[in-house]
Amino acid sequence: MPVALAAAVMVAIPLTSPSSGPQAEAWTPMSPVAVDYAAESAAGTARGRLLGFNDFHGALEPPVGSGGLVNGNPAGGVEYLATYVERLRDQGKANGEKVLTVGAGDLVGATPLISAAFHDEPSIEVLSALGLNIASVGNHEFDEGVDELKRLQKGGCHPVDGCQDGDGFEGADFRYLSANVVDKQTRKPILRPYEIKMVQGVPVAFVGMTLEGTPAIVNPAGISTVDFLDEVETANSYADQLSRLGIKSMVLLIHEGGQQNSPPTPQDPSSCANFAGPITNIVAGLRPEFGLVVSGHTHRFYSCALPNSSGANSVVTSAGSNGTLVTDIGVKLDRKTRKFTNISARNVIVENGVKNADGTWAKDAQGNFVRNPDLVNAAAKAIVDKYRAAVAPLANKVVGSITADITRVASAAGETALGDVIADAQLAYTTSQQAQIALMNPGGIRADLSYAFSPGGEQPGQVTYGEAFTVQPFNNLVVTQTLTGAQLKEVLEQQFTGYAGQTTTKFLQVSAGFAYSYDTTQTLGSRVTQMSLNGVPIDLAASFKVTSNDFLANGGDGFTKLSLGTGRVYAPGFDVDALVAHLTNAAPVAPGPRDRITKIA
Repeated sequence: MPVALAAAVMVAIPLTSPSSGPQAEAWTPMSPVAVDYAAESAAGTARGRLLGFNDFHGALEPPVGSGGLVNGNPAGGVEYLATYVERLRDQGKANGEKVLTVGAGDLVGATPLISAAFHDEPSIEVLSALGLNIASVGNHEFDEGVDELKRLQKGGCHPVDGCQDGDGFEGADFRYLSANVVDKQTRKPILRPYEIKMVQGVPVAFVGMTLEGTPAIVNPAGISTVDFLDEVETANSYADQLSRLGIKSMVLLIHEGGQQNSPPTPQDPSSCANFAGPITNIVAGLRPEFGLVVSGHTHRFYSCALPNSSGANSVVTSAGSNGTLVTDIGVKLDRKTRKFTNISARNVIVENGVKNADGTWAKDAQGNFVRNPDLVNAAAKAIVDKYRAAVAPLANKVVGSITADITRVASAAGETALGDVIADAQLAYTTSQQAQIALMNPGGIRADLSYAFSPGGEQPGQVTYGEAFTVQPFNNLVVTQTLTGAQLKEVLEQQFTGYAGQTTTKFLQVSAGFAYSYDTTQTLGSRVTQMSLNGVPIDLAASFKVTSNDFLANGGDGFTKLSLGTGRVYAPGFDVDALVAHLTNAAPVAPGPRDRITKIA
């Protein structure tokens, strides 16, 4: 496949090029971004189009629940993404632009069963067929370790499971970049750090990396041989090297991001309203040659102009997640100076539904969105169908039932109905280990359970193994260990940013019988109060059997205090097995009550 071809992106059909037509008015945070950098010289202009996306997470099929909606519009699924990509590619060619497709990490990992059952080879295959050219690694690219990531790039059968689909595995046609992930011994990047592409005679360098904090959010066993370096220092080091080669225009593909904040509600996918997040400080330290930053990780959409180290703006984009959006980025470069003269970008929803005459989206008798067959790409469908058939016997097996939708929508205190259910499932799964309390990290809950969704033709309310796996796709172990009441309190205190090294606030989901309150007006380390088990106040000196997945038990998501437990006992199977057992044994399962955690202030 020619590397000049583009592929993955964002479009509402039909779509006009952001780099064609009259120059847009000055950018504001409430409009799609457009930044002018310098006047064009008499040497003329090179024009390109970059099609960007991030956090695809193996969304071969349209996501269900909130993960498949953008402001209420049904979106995503690679069969639909491929249609939009193909049309954008043709449009770029018709406009005389050089088109490239880029990704900003987490293309694989935390994937539904249709991809995960084959070690994400299906996702690599379909993204290669889309014409993806370059992608940075994300934290989830390391879910199965460094060696497995290298296999996905280079090809070859899985060392344990072989080539399960019967036709081998050639690896990715696109180039993964990992500038800031280096071997501990050689200090060299484990994959290529950058790629240079010619845009109508002008060289443009693409540098790719993931967030420095990756070790805190992946299983440490698979990354013991590598170090994750500072993003700004690494990017600028390569910018220095590349500038000495005469390259003046650079793109940073980075798996780190931010988010828009209300108001307004809902957010425009192409705006930058009240923006905040780690990417702002990263961009602020970048050399100005990085005129464009394609970001990810937060699963949020935005198109921003953020100041770099020179005080000038860099364009910063993100396309949400699950292929529900793609970012159409127009670039202009001066042929003499080789510098960006203009960059513009906007996000477009990859709609997959059928609209009614009144503008609403059509649904079937069970309340599921009707998918639009006219937007299905035949080539992508052929790949997905192959893996659908291979995984169907396992994926469509009914394992239990629910009484209503069970979602990840959080209460004011940070508790979710699905978090309650998963914590209850893990507690029930470890009763033979005398477990008393179970804790679940919210980032490990990847999808909702939908009452009406019936992927295998099952009755409404019935839950298949594939649906359960989509909720918990990591195959973490389930571990029970002993903590004192004081240690348990420390774990809960570590939910808040700034305490004991915690970098982001996140609320652990807790099992039935355990309850606590917290007050954010109190000082860090003194926010958690009124802990109780079955109505009895927790004795800080007493010992308790606490269950979690092994990612958490090893200090994942910044919960290093949980790794101090003793007397570990591992349950058979994986965390998804605990959920499946609960869905079977407690059927039908009702949504969790969201009344175990209380926010005082």
